[in-house]
Amino acid sequence: MGDYTIVILISVIVLVLFALVAGIISRYRKCPSDKVMVIYGKVGTDKNGQARSAKCIHGGAAFIVPVIQSYQYLDLTPISLNVDLRNALSKQNIRVDVPSRFTVGISTEDGVMQNAAERLLGLKLNEIQELAKDIIFGQLRLVIATMDIEEINTDRDKFLVAVSKNVEIELKKIGLRLINVNVTDITDESGYISALGKEAAAKAINDAKKSVAEKDRDGEIGQALARKDQRIQVAAADAAAIQGENDAKIEVAQSEANRREKEAEALKIATAAEAVQAAKAKQEAYIAQQEAEQTRAQLEMATQQADVIVKAQIAKEQAQIAADAEAEVARRRAQGEADAIFAKMAAEARGAQEILEKQAEGMRKLVEAAGGNADNAVKLIVADKLEQLMQIQVDAIKNIKIDKVTVWDGGKSADGKTATSGFLSGMMQAIPPMNELFKQVGMEMPSYLGKEITPAETKVEENTVESTEA
Repeated sequence: MGDYTIVILISVIVLVLFALVAGIISRYRKCPSDKVMVIYGKVGTDKNGQARSAKCIHGGAAFIVPVIQSYQYLDLTPISLNVDLRNALSKQNIRVDVPSRFTVGISTEDGVMQNAAERLLGLKLNEIQELAKDIIFGQLRLVIATMDIEEINTDRDKFLVAVSKNVEIELKKIGLRLINVNVTDITDESGYISALGKEAAAKAINDAKKSVAEKDRDGEIGQALARKDQRIQVAAADAAAIQGENDAKIEVAQSEANRREKEAEALKIATAAEAVQAAKAKQEAYIAQQEAEQTRAQLEMATQQADVIVKAQIAKEQAQIAADAEAEVARRRAQGEADAIFAKMAAEARGAQEILEKQAEGMRKLVEAAGGNADNAVKLIVADKLEQLMQIQVDAIKNIKIDKVTVWDGGKSADGKTATSGFLSGMMQAIPPMNELFKQVGMEMPSYLGKEITPAETKVEENTVESTEA
């Protein structure tokens, strides 16, 4: 019992799946090539976001969503319409009859096909025909009203183009397109077109008769003219023959002259060309030689410059090396001399230091010997050097060379001195006094060696001497 239930359940599921697949397949519709499939219902929105009324498909296939979508077909089979226009008023106010046949069909152009889906879906064939006829009648009358009878009758292409253009525009508004237009004989009640035809026929007949008469006349005239032309042409032929012979001879002579002239001119051009080419060759040779000389000169100059520059560079480097060596030698010599001078000055300084130290030691001992009195010590030194000081004063005039001294003694002067005593006194006064020597070394002459006598004291002493003598 359980196995039977499972089998039934599986069968039901399979049947449901099969029905579902069959339903899906049944809703997938293919559009034939001679039809337009119009899907309506909920078919989405257009480019502007507006809800679309229908979706048109020409060729291909589409899935029809159950419940929310449905579909129908528009037949693309051409529709033939007999349009017998009667009493249409032309531009000349002449009423004409225009029997014609129009062939129209559903358009597959984008936008126009959408108009067909919105305006023709669900209409029967005769209803579509009547709708198209009404549009064609109106546009046909409009075109005829803008044209003359002659234009309609003779310029048929212009008429058909105007009709096709106007009708096509209006048919697109309901989703149709114009396939073909055929216009048969155009007639009018007043017989204007018939009269135009008779006029054209009579004109053609008269033109033919005139043409025949003209041809007969032309034949007779042609015979006379032919005979005249024969005689003229024979004479002209003879004259032309003679003239031809003369012209031929002239042309031969002219040709010969032209030939000679051309040959002479060609010879002249050739000679000139040869001269020009020779001159160009020489010029090019000169230019090439000049360029070679310039190149050689540049090469030689570059070689000389290279030699000079290299030699100068070598000399420069040698001079720089020699200068560096001399500078190093001078630096080392100067360093040695500086070291020697430093050593000499150091030795002299040490010697001077030793001398000063010995002198200081001697002075210290001298001061100690003088009982600690520096003044007495100086006195001892001066006493020790007094002989040398006196010798210095004597040496000041010792070396004066006097070959001869002539003195005119004129007696005593105002101060009681004679000229001789005045000369000797002045000579002795040239010796610097001892007290001046002490002053020059920043010292005072000791008192035990005497003191400096002022001019006043000198005058007093002189007066004293004079008084004593008196």
